[in-house]
Amino acid sequence: MSFTKEQVIDALRFVNDPDLHKDLVSLNMIEDVVVEGNKVSFSIVLTTPSCPMKNLMKNDCIDSIHERVDKNAEVLVNLTSRVTSVRKLDSAQLAGVKNIIAIASGKGGVGKSTVAVNLAIALSRQGSKVGLLDADIHGPSIPLMFGLVDEKPAAIEKNGKTMIVPIEKYGIKLLSIGFFVDASKALIWRGPMASSALMQLFNDSEWGELDYLVVDLPPGTGDIHLSLAQQVPVTGIAIVTTPQEVAVADARKAVSMFNTENIRIPILGLIENMSYFTPEELPDNKYYIFGKEGGKRLAAESKIPFLGEIPLVQSVREAGDNGSPITLDDTSVVAQAFNRVAETIAQQIAIKNAFMEAMNTN
Repeated sequence: MSFTKEQVIDALRFVNDPDLHKDLVSLNMIEDVVVEGNKVSFSIVLTTPSCPMKNLMKNDCIDSIHERVDKNAEVLVNLTSRVTSVRKLDSAQLAGVKNIIAIASGKGGVGKSTVAVNLAIALSRQGSKVGLLDADIHGPSIPLMFGLVDEKPAAIEKNGKTMIVPIEKYGIKLLSIGFFVDASKALIWRGPMASSALMQLFNDSEWGELDYLVVDLPPGTGDIHLSLAQQVPVTGIAIVTTPQEVAVADARKAVSMFNTENIRIPILGLIENMSYFTPEELPDNKYYIFGKEGGKRLAAESKIPFLGEIPLVQSVREAGDNGSPITLDDTSVVAQAFNRVAETIAQQIAIKNAFMEAMNTN
């Protein structure tokens, strides 16, 4: 039995994107449909290569064609992606950067920089173009965690202006104030000076085309956060906490800050780091040494998504100190956790962008 391209497309109208709640054809996510005899091939254009629902959509497409067109059809589905953005990418500021993800915490010591580094690597390894900006002006740690303590970025002339060229490692474009200062000396800067340095890293750097620029913010709620809110088109912010109440209390303040009227940065969700201790030789054992599910309760209380749990494993610290972040090791239980968080954050951004696009259209 033969069938037509139009029959295939009609069958695919019954397959919905689980997050956007519309069919793939209406969302323009189906491309390159080719029918030859009883063989059909097409592409699903995902809103992010990190989409956690991609295999579900692929299987739903195959099932719909078998049910509505020909049960014996040979179906080949190619998964590709076009990361969405609501930014004007030809604007002068951060031209070519589709989405800016800020990583924040209410207090220090919760592993915010470790989360930012491994999240960036996870997004990159899942197929996205990623940059990482160390905005922790007073305590930059990105050079150490990437093994680049003694490295200095290059500079180029572009349109009569000197631009900083990010250093590339592990597929990530990197910039940090730590590349420009003596690592052994404290940075004693007043607020305006620190904010000025941060904006220079944003605006005077040749980031090129990026799907995601991950920004590691300083802990707390201060001048840098205000500068970011007022001067940078942030797509959304992820807040990091640990389970114990003293950390959750400060994370609650961070949630409140980013929800205030004069800041109003969309909160993508909350990440709970050091959720439980797991010995690497006994990965099924979990010890809740900092308490249990404090981050999950705060997310529910604040009506924001819970983005996932990251276990506490000794190799995370060792990998960061050695300049080889843990997410580079696909076999690690922690890498798998970071991969799931990366998928969830990318999913939240795609949902937010679709909502904003619909609002702008209406």
